This record gives sequence, C-alpha cells and structure tokens, in this order.
Amino acid sequence: MSKKSGFFRFVFSLIPGAGEMYMGFMKQGITLMALFWGIMFFGGCLNIPLILFPLPVIWAYSFFHVHNLAGLSDEEFYAQEDSLLFNWNLFGQIEPKKGRKILAWILIFIGVSVLWNFMKGMVYMVLDMLHVPTYLWTQVTRSVPQVVFAFLMIYLGVQLIRGKKKALEQQLIGEQPKKGEDSHDA
Repeated sequence: MSKKSGFFRFVFSLIPGAGEMYMGFMKQGITLMALFWGIMFFGGCLNIPLILFPLPVIWAYSFFHVHNLAGLSDEEFYAQEDSLLFNWNLFGQIEPKKGRKILAWILIFIGVSVLWNFMKGMVYMVLDMLHVPTYLWTQVTRSVPQVVFAFLMIYLGVQLIRGKKKALEQQLIGEQPKKGEDSHDA
C-alpha cells in the first residue's frame, strides 16, 4: 500500500473502487466496484431505475474515501487495514427471521417492478396494434407505482405508530403500582 501519484490517484478516484485498488486497498476497491457496477447491471437489465438511486452516494463515498486516505499521515496510512467495507451479514444485529423477511420484501419489490415494466410494455404493444391512443395508458402506468408507494408508506407509518403505542402501553402497565402498594411512599 502506498499513497502513489496525486494525478493518477485523482483519475482513478473518479471510478468507484479503482482509487482504492490503485492505492493497494484491494478488498475495499473490489467491494465498492462490485457494488457500484452490480447495481448498474441489475438496474439496466431489469429496467428498474429506482434501483439506481444509491449510485451517486457510492460514487461520492469512493471518491472522498480515496482522498481521505491520501490525506492521512504516513503512520496512519500504513496502519489502515484492507478489509471489506461492510460485513457480509447484511442484517447485522437483526435476528435471522426478520432479516429473511426484509430480504423477502426486497425480492418481492424487485419482482413486482420487473413484472410491472413487462406488462406495461405488452399493453403498449397491444394498444399500438389496435391503433388506440396511448395517452391515457401512459398516465395510468405512471400513476399506479406512485399510488402503490403512497399506500405502502401510509401502511408502514400506521404500523410504526401502532408499534410505538403498544410499547408505551406495555411500559405504562409495567410501571403502575401493584394493588396494596401506596403510590405516595417515596
């Protein structure tokens, strides 16, 4: 590992993971590169633009990570460990059952998105064959995902409120004085 040339370090820092690899942090570079290009691949192949939203964050992290590493003193730089950027146990402290549930919802979301794009294209093709104007269908296909997302957000918000309300009720029940105890004694 070394800080290397400033010009080439800058050039490689423009490609997520390449700057880290140039400086000798292969595991970190490969992690960032695989994450960035993997998201690009799946977003493009599955035609789901929503998957692409973390790309600017990954790019910025990689860019600034390289320059922060280069700004370290030599002692601090050589003390850096080349490790994967995140634990492959993606759900960390989440219990396995909840982790599987989160992963299942992510997979369901991706599957529904792919099917929606496929069905939307098929309907456009049929409407085109029947020489039917597609303006109304365009409006519907743009609106349905937004409406589904809005209902999902409302549902999740209600669930969060319910969960907080239940926790507060349990906390109040646990703190109430038992029968026969004087609540005024201190």
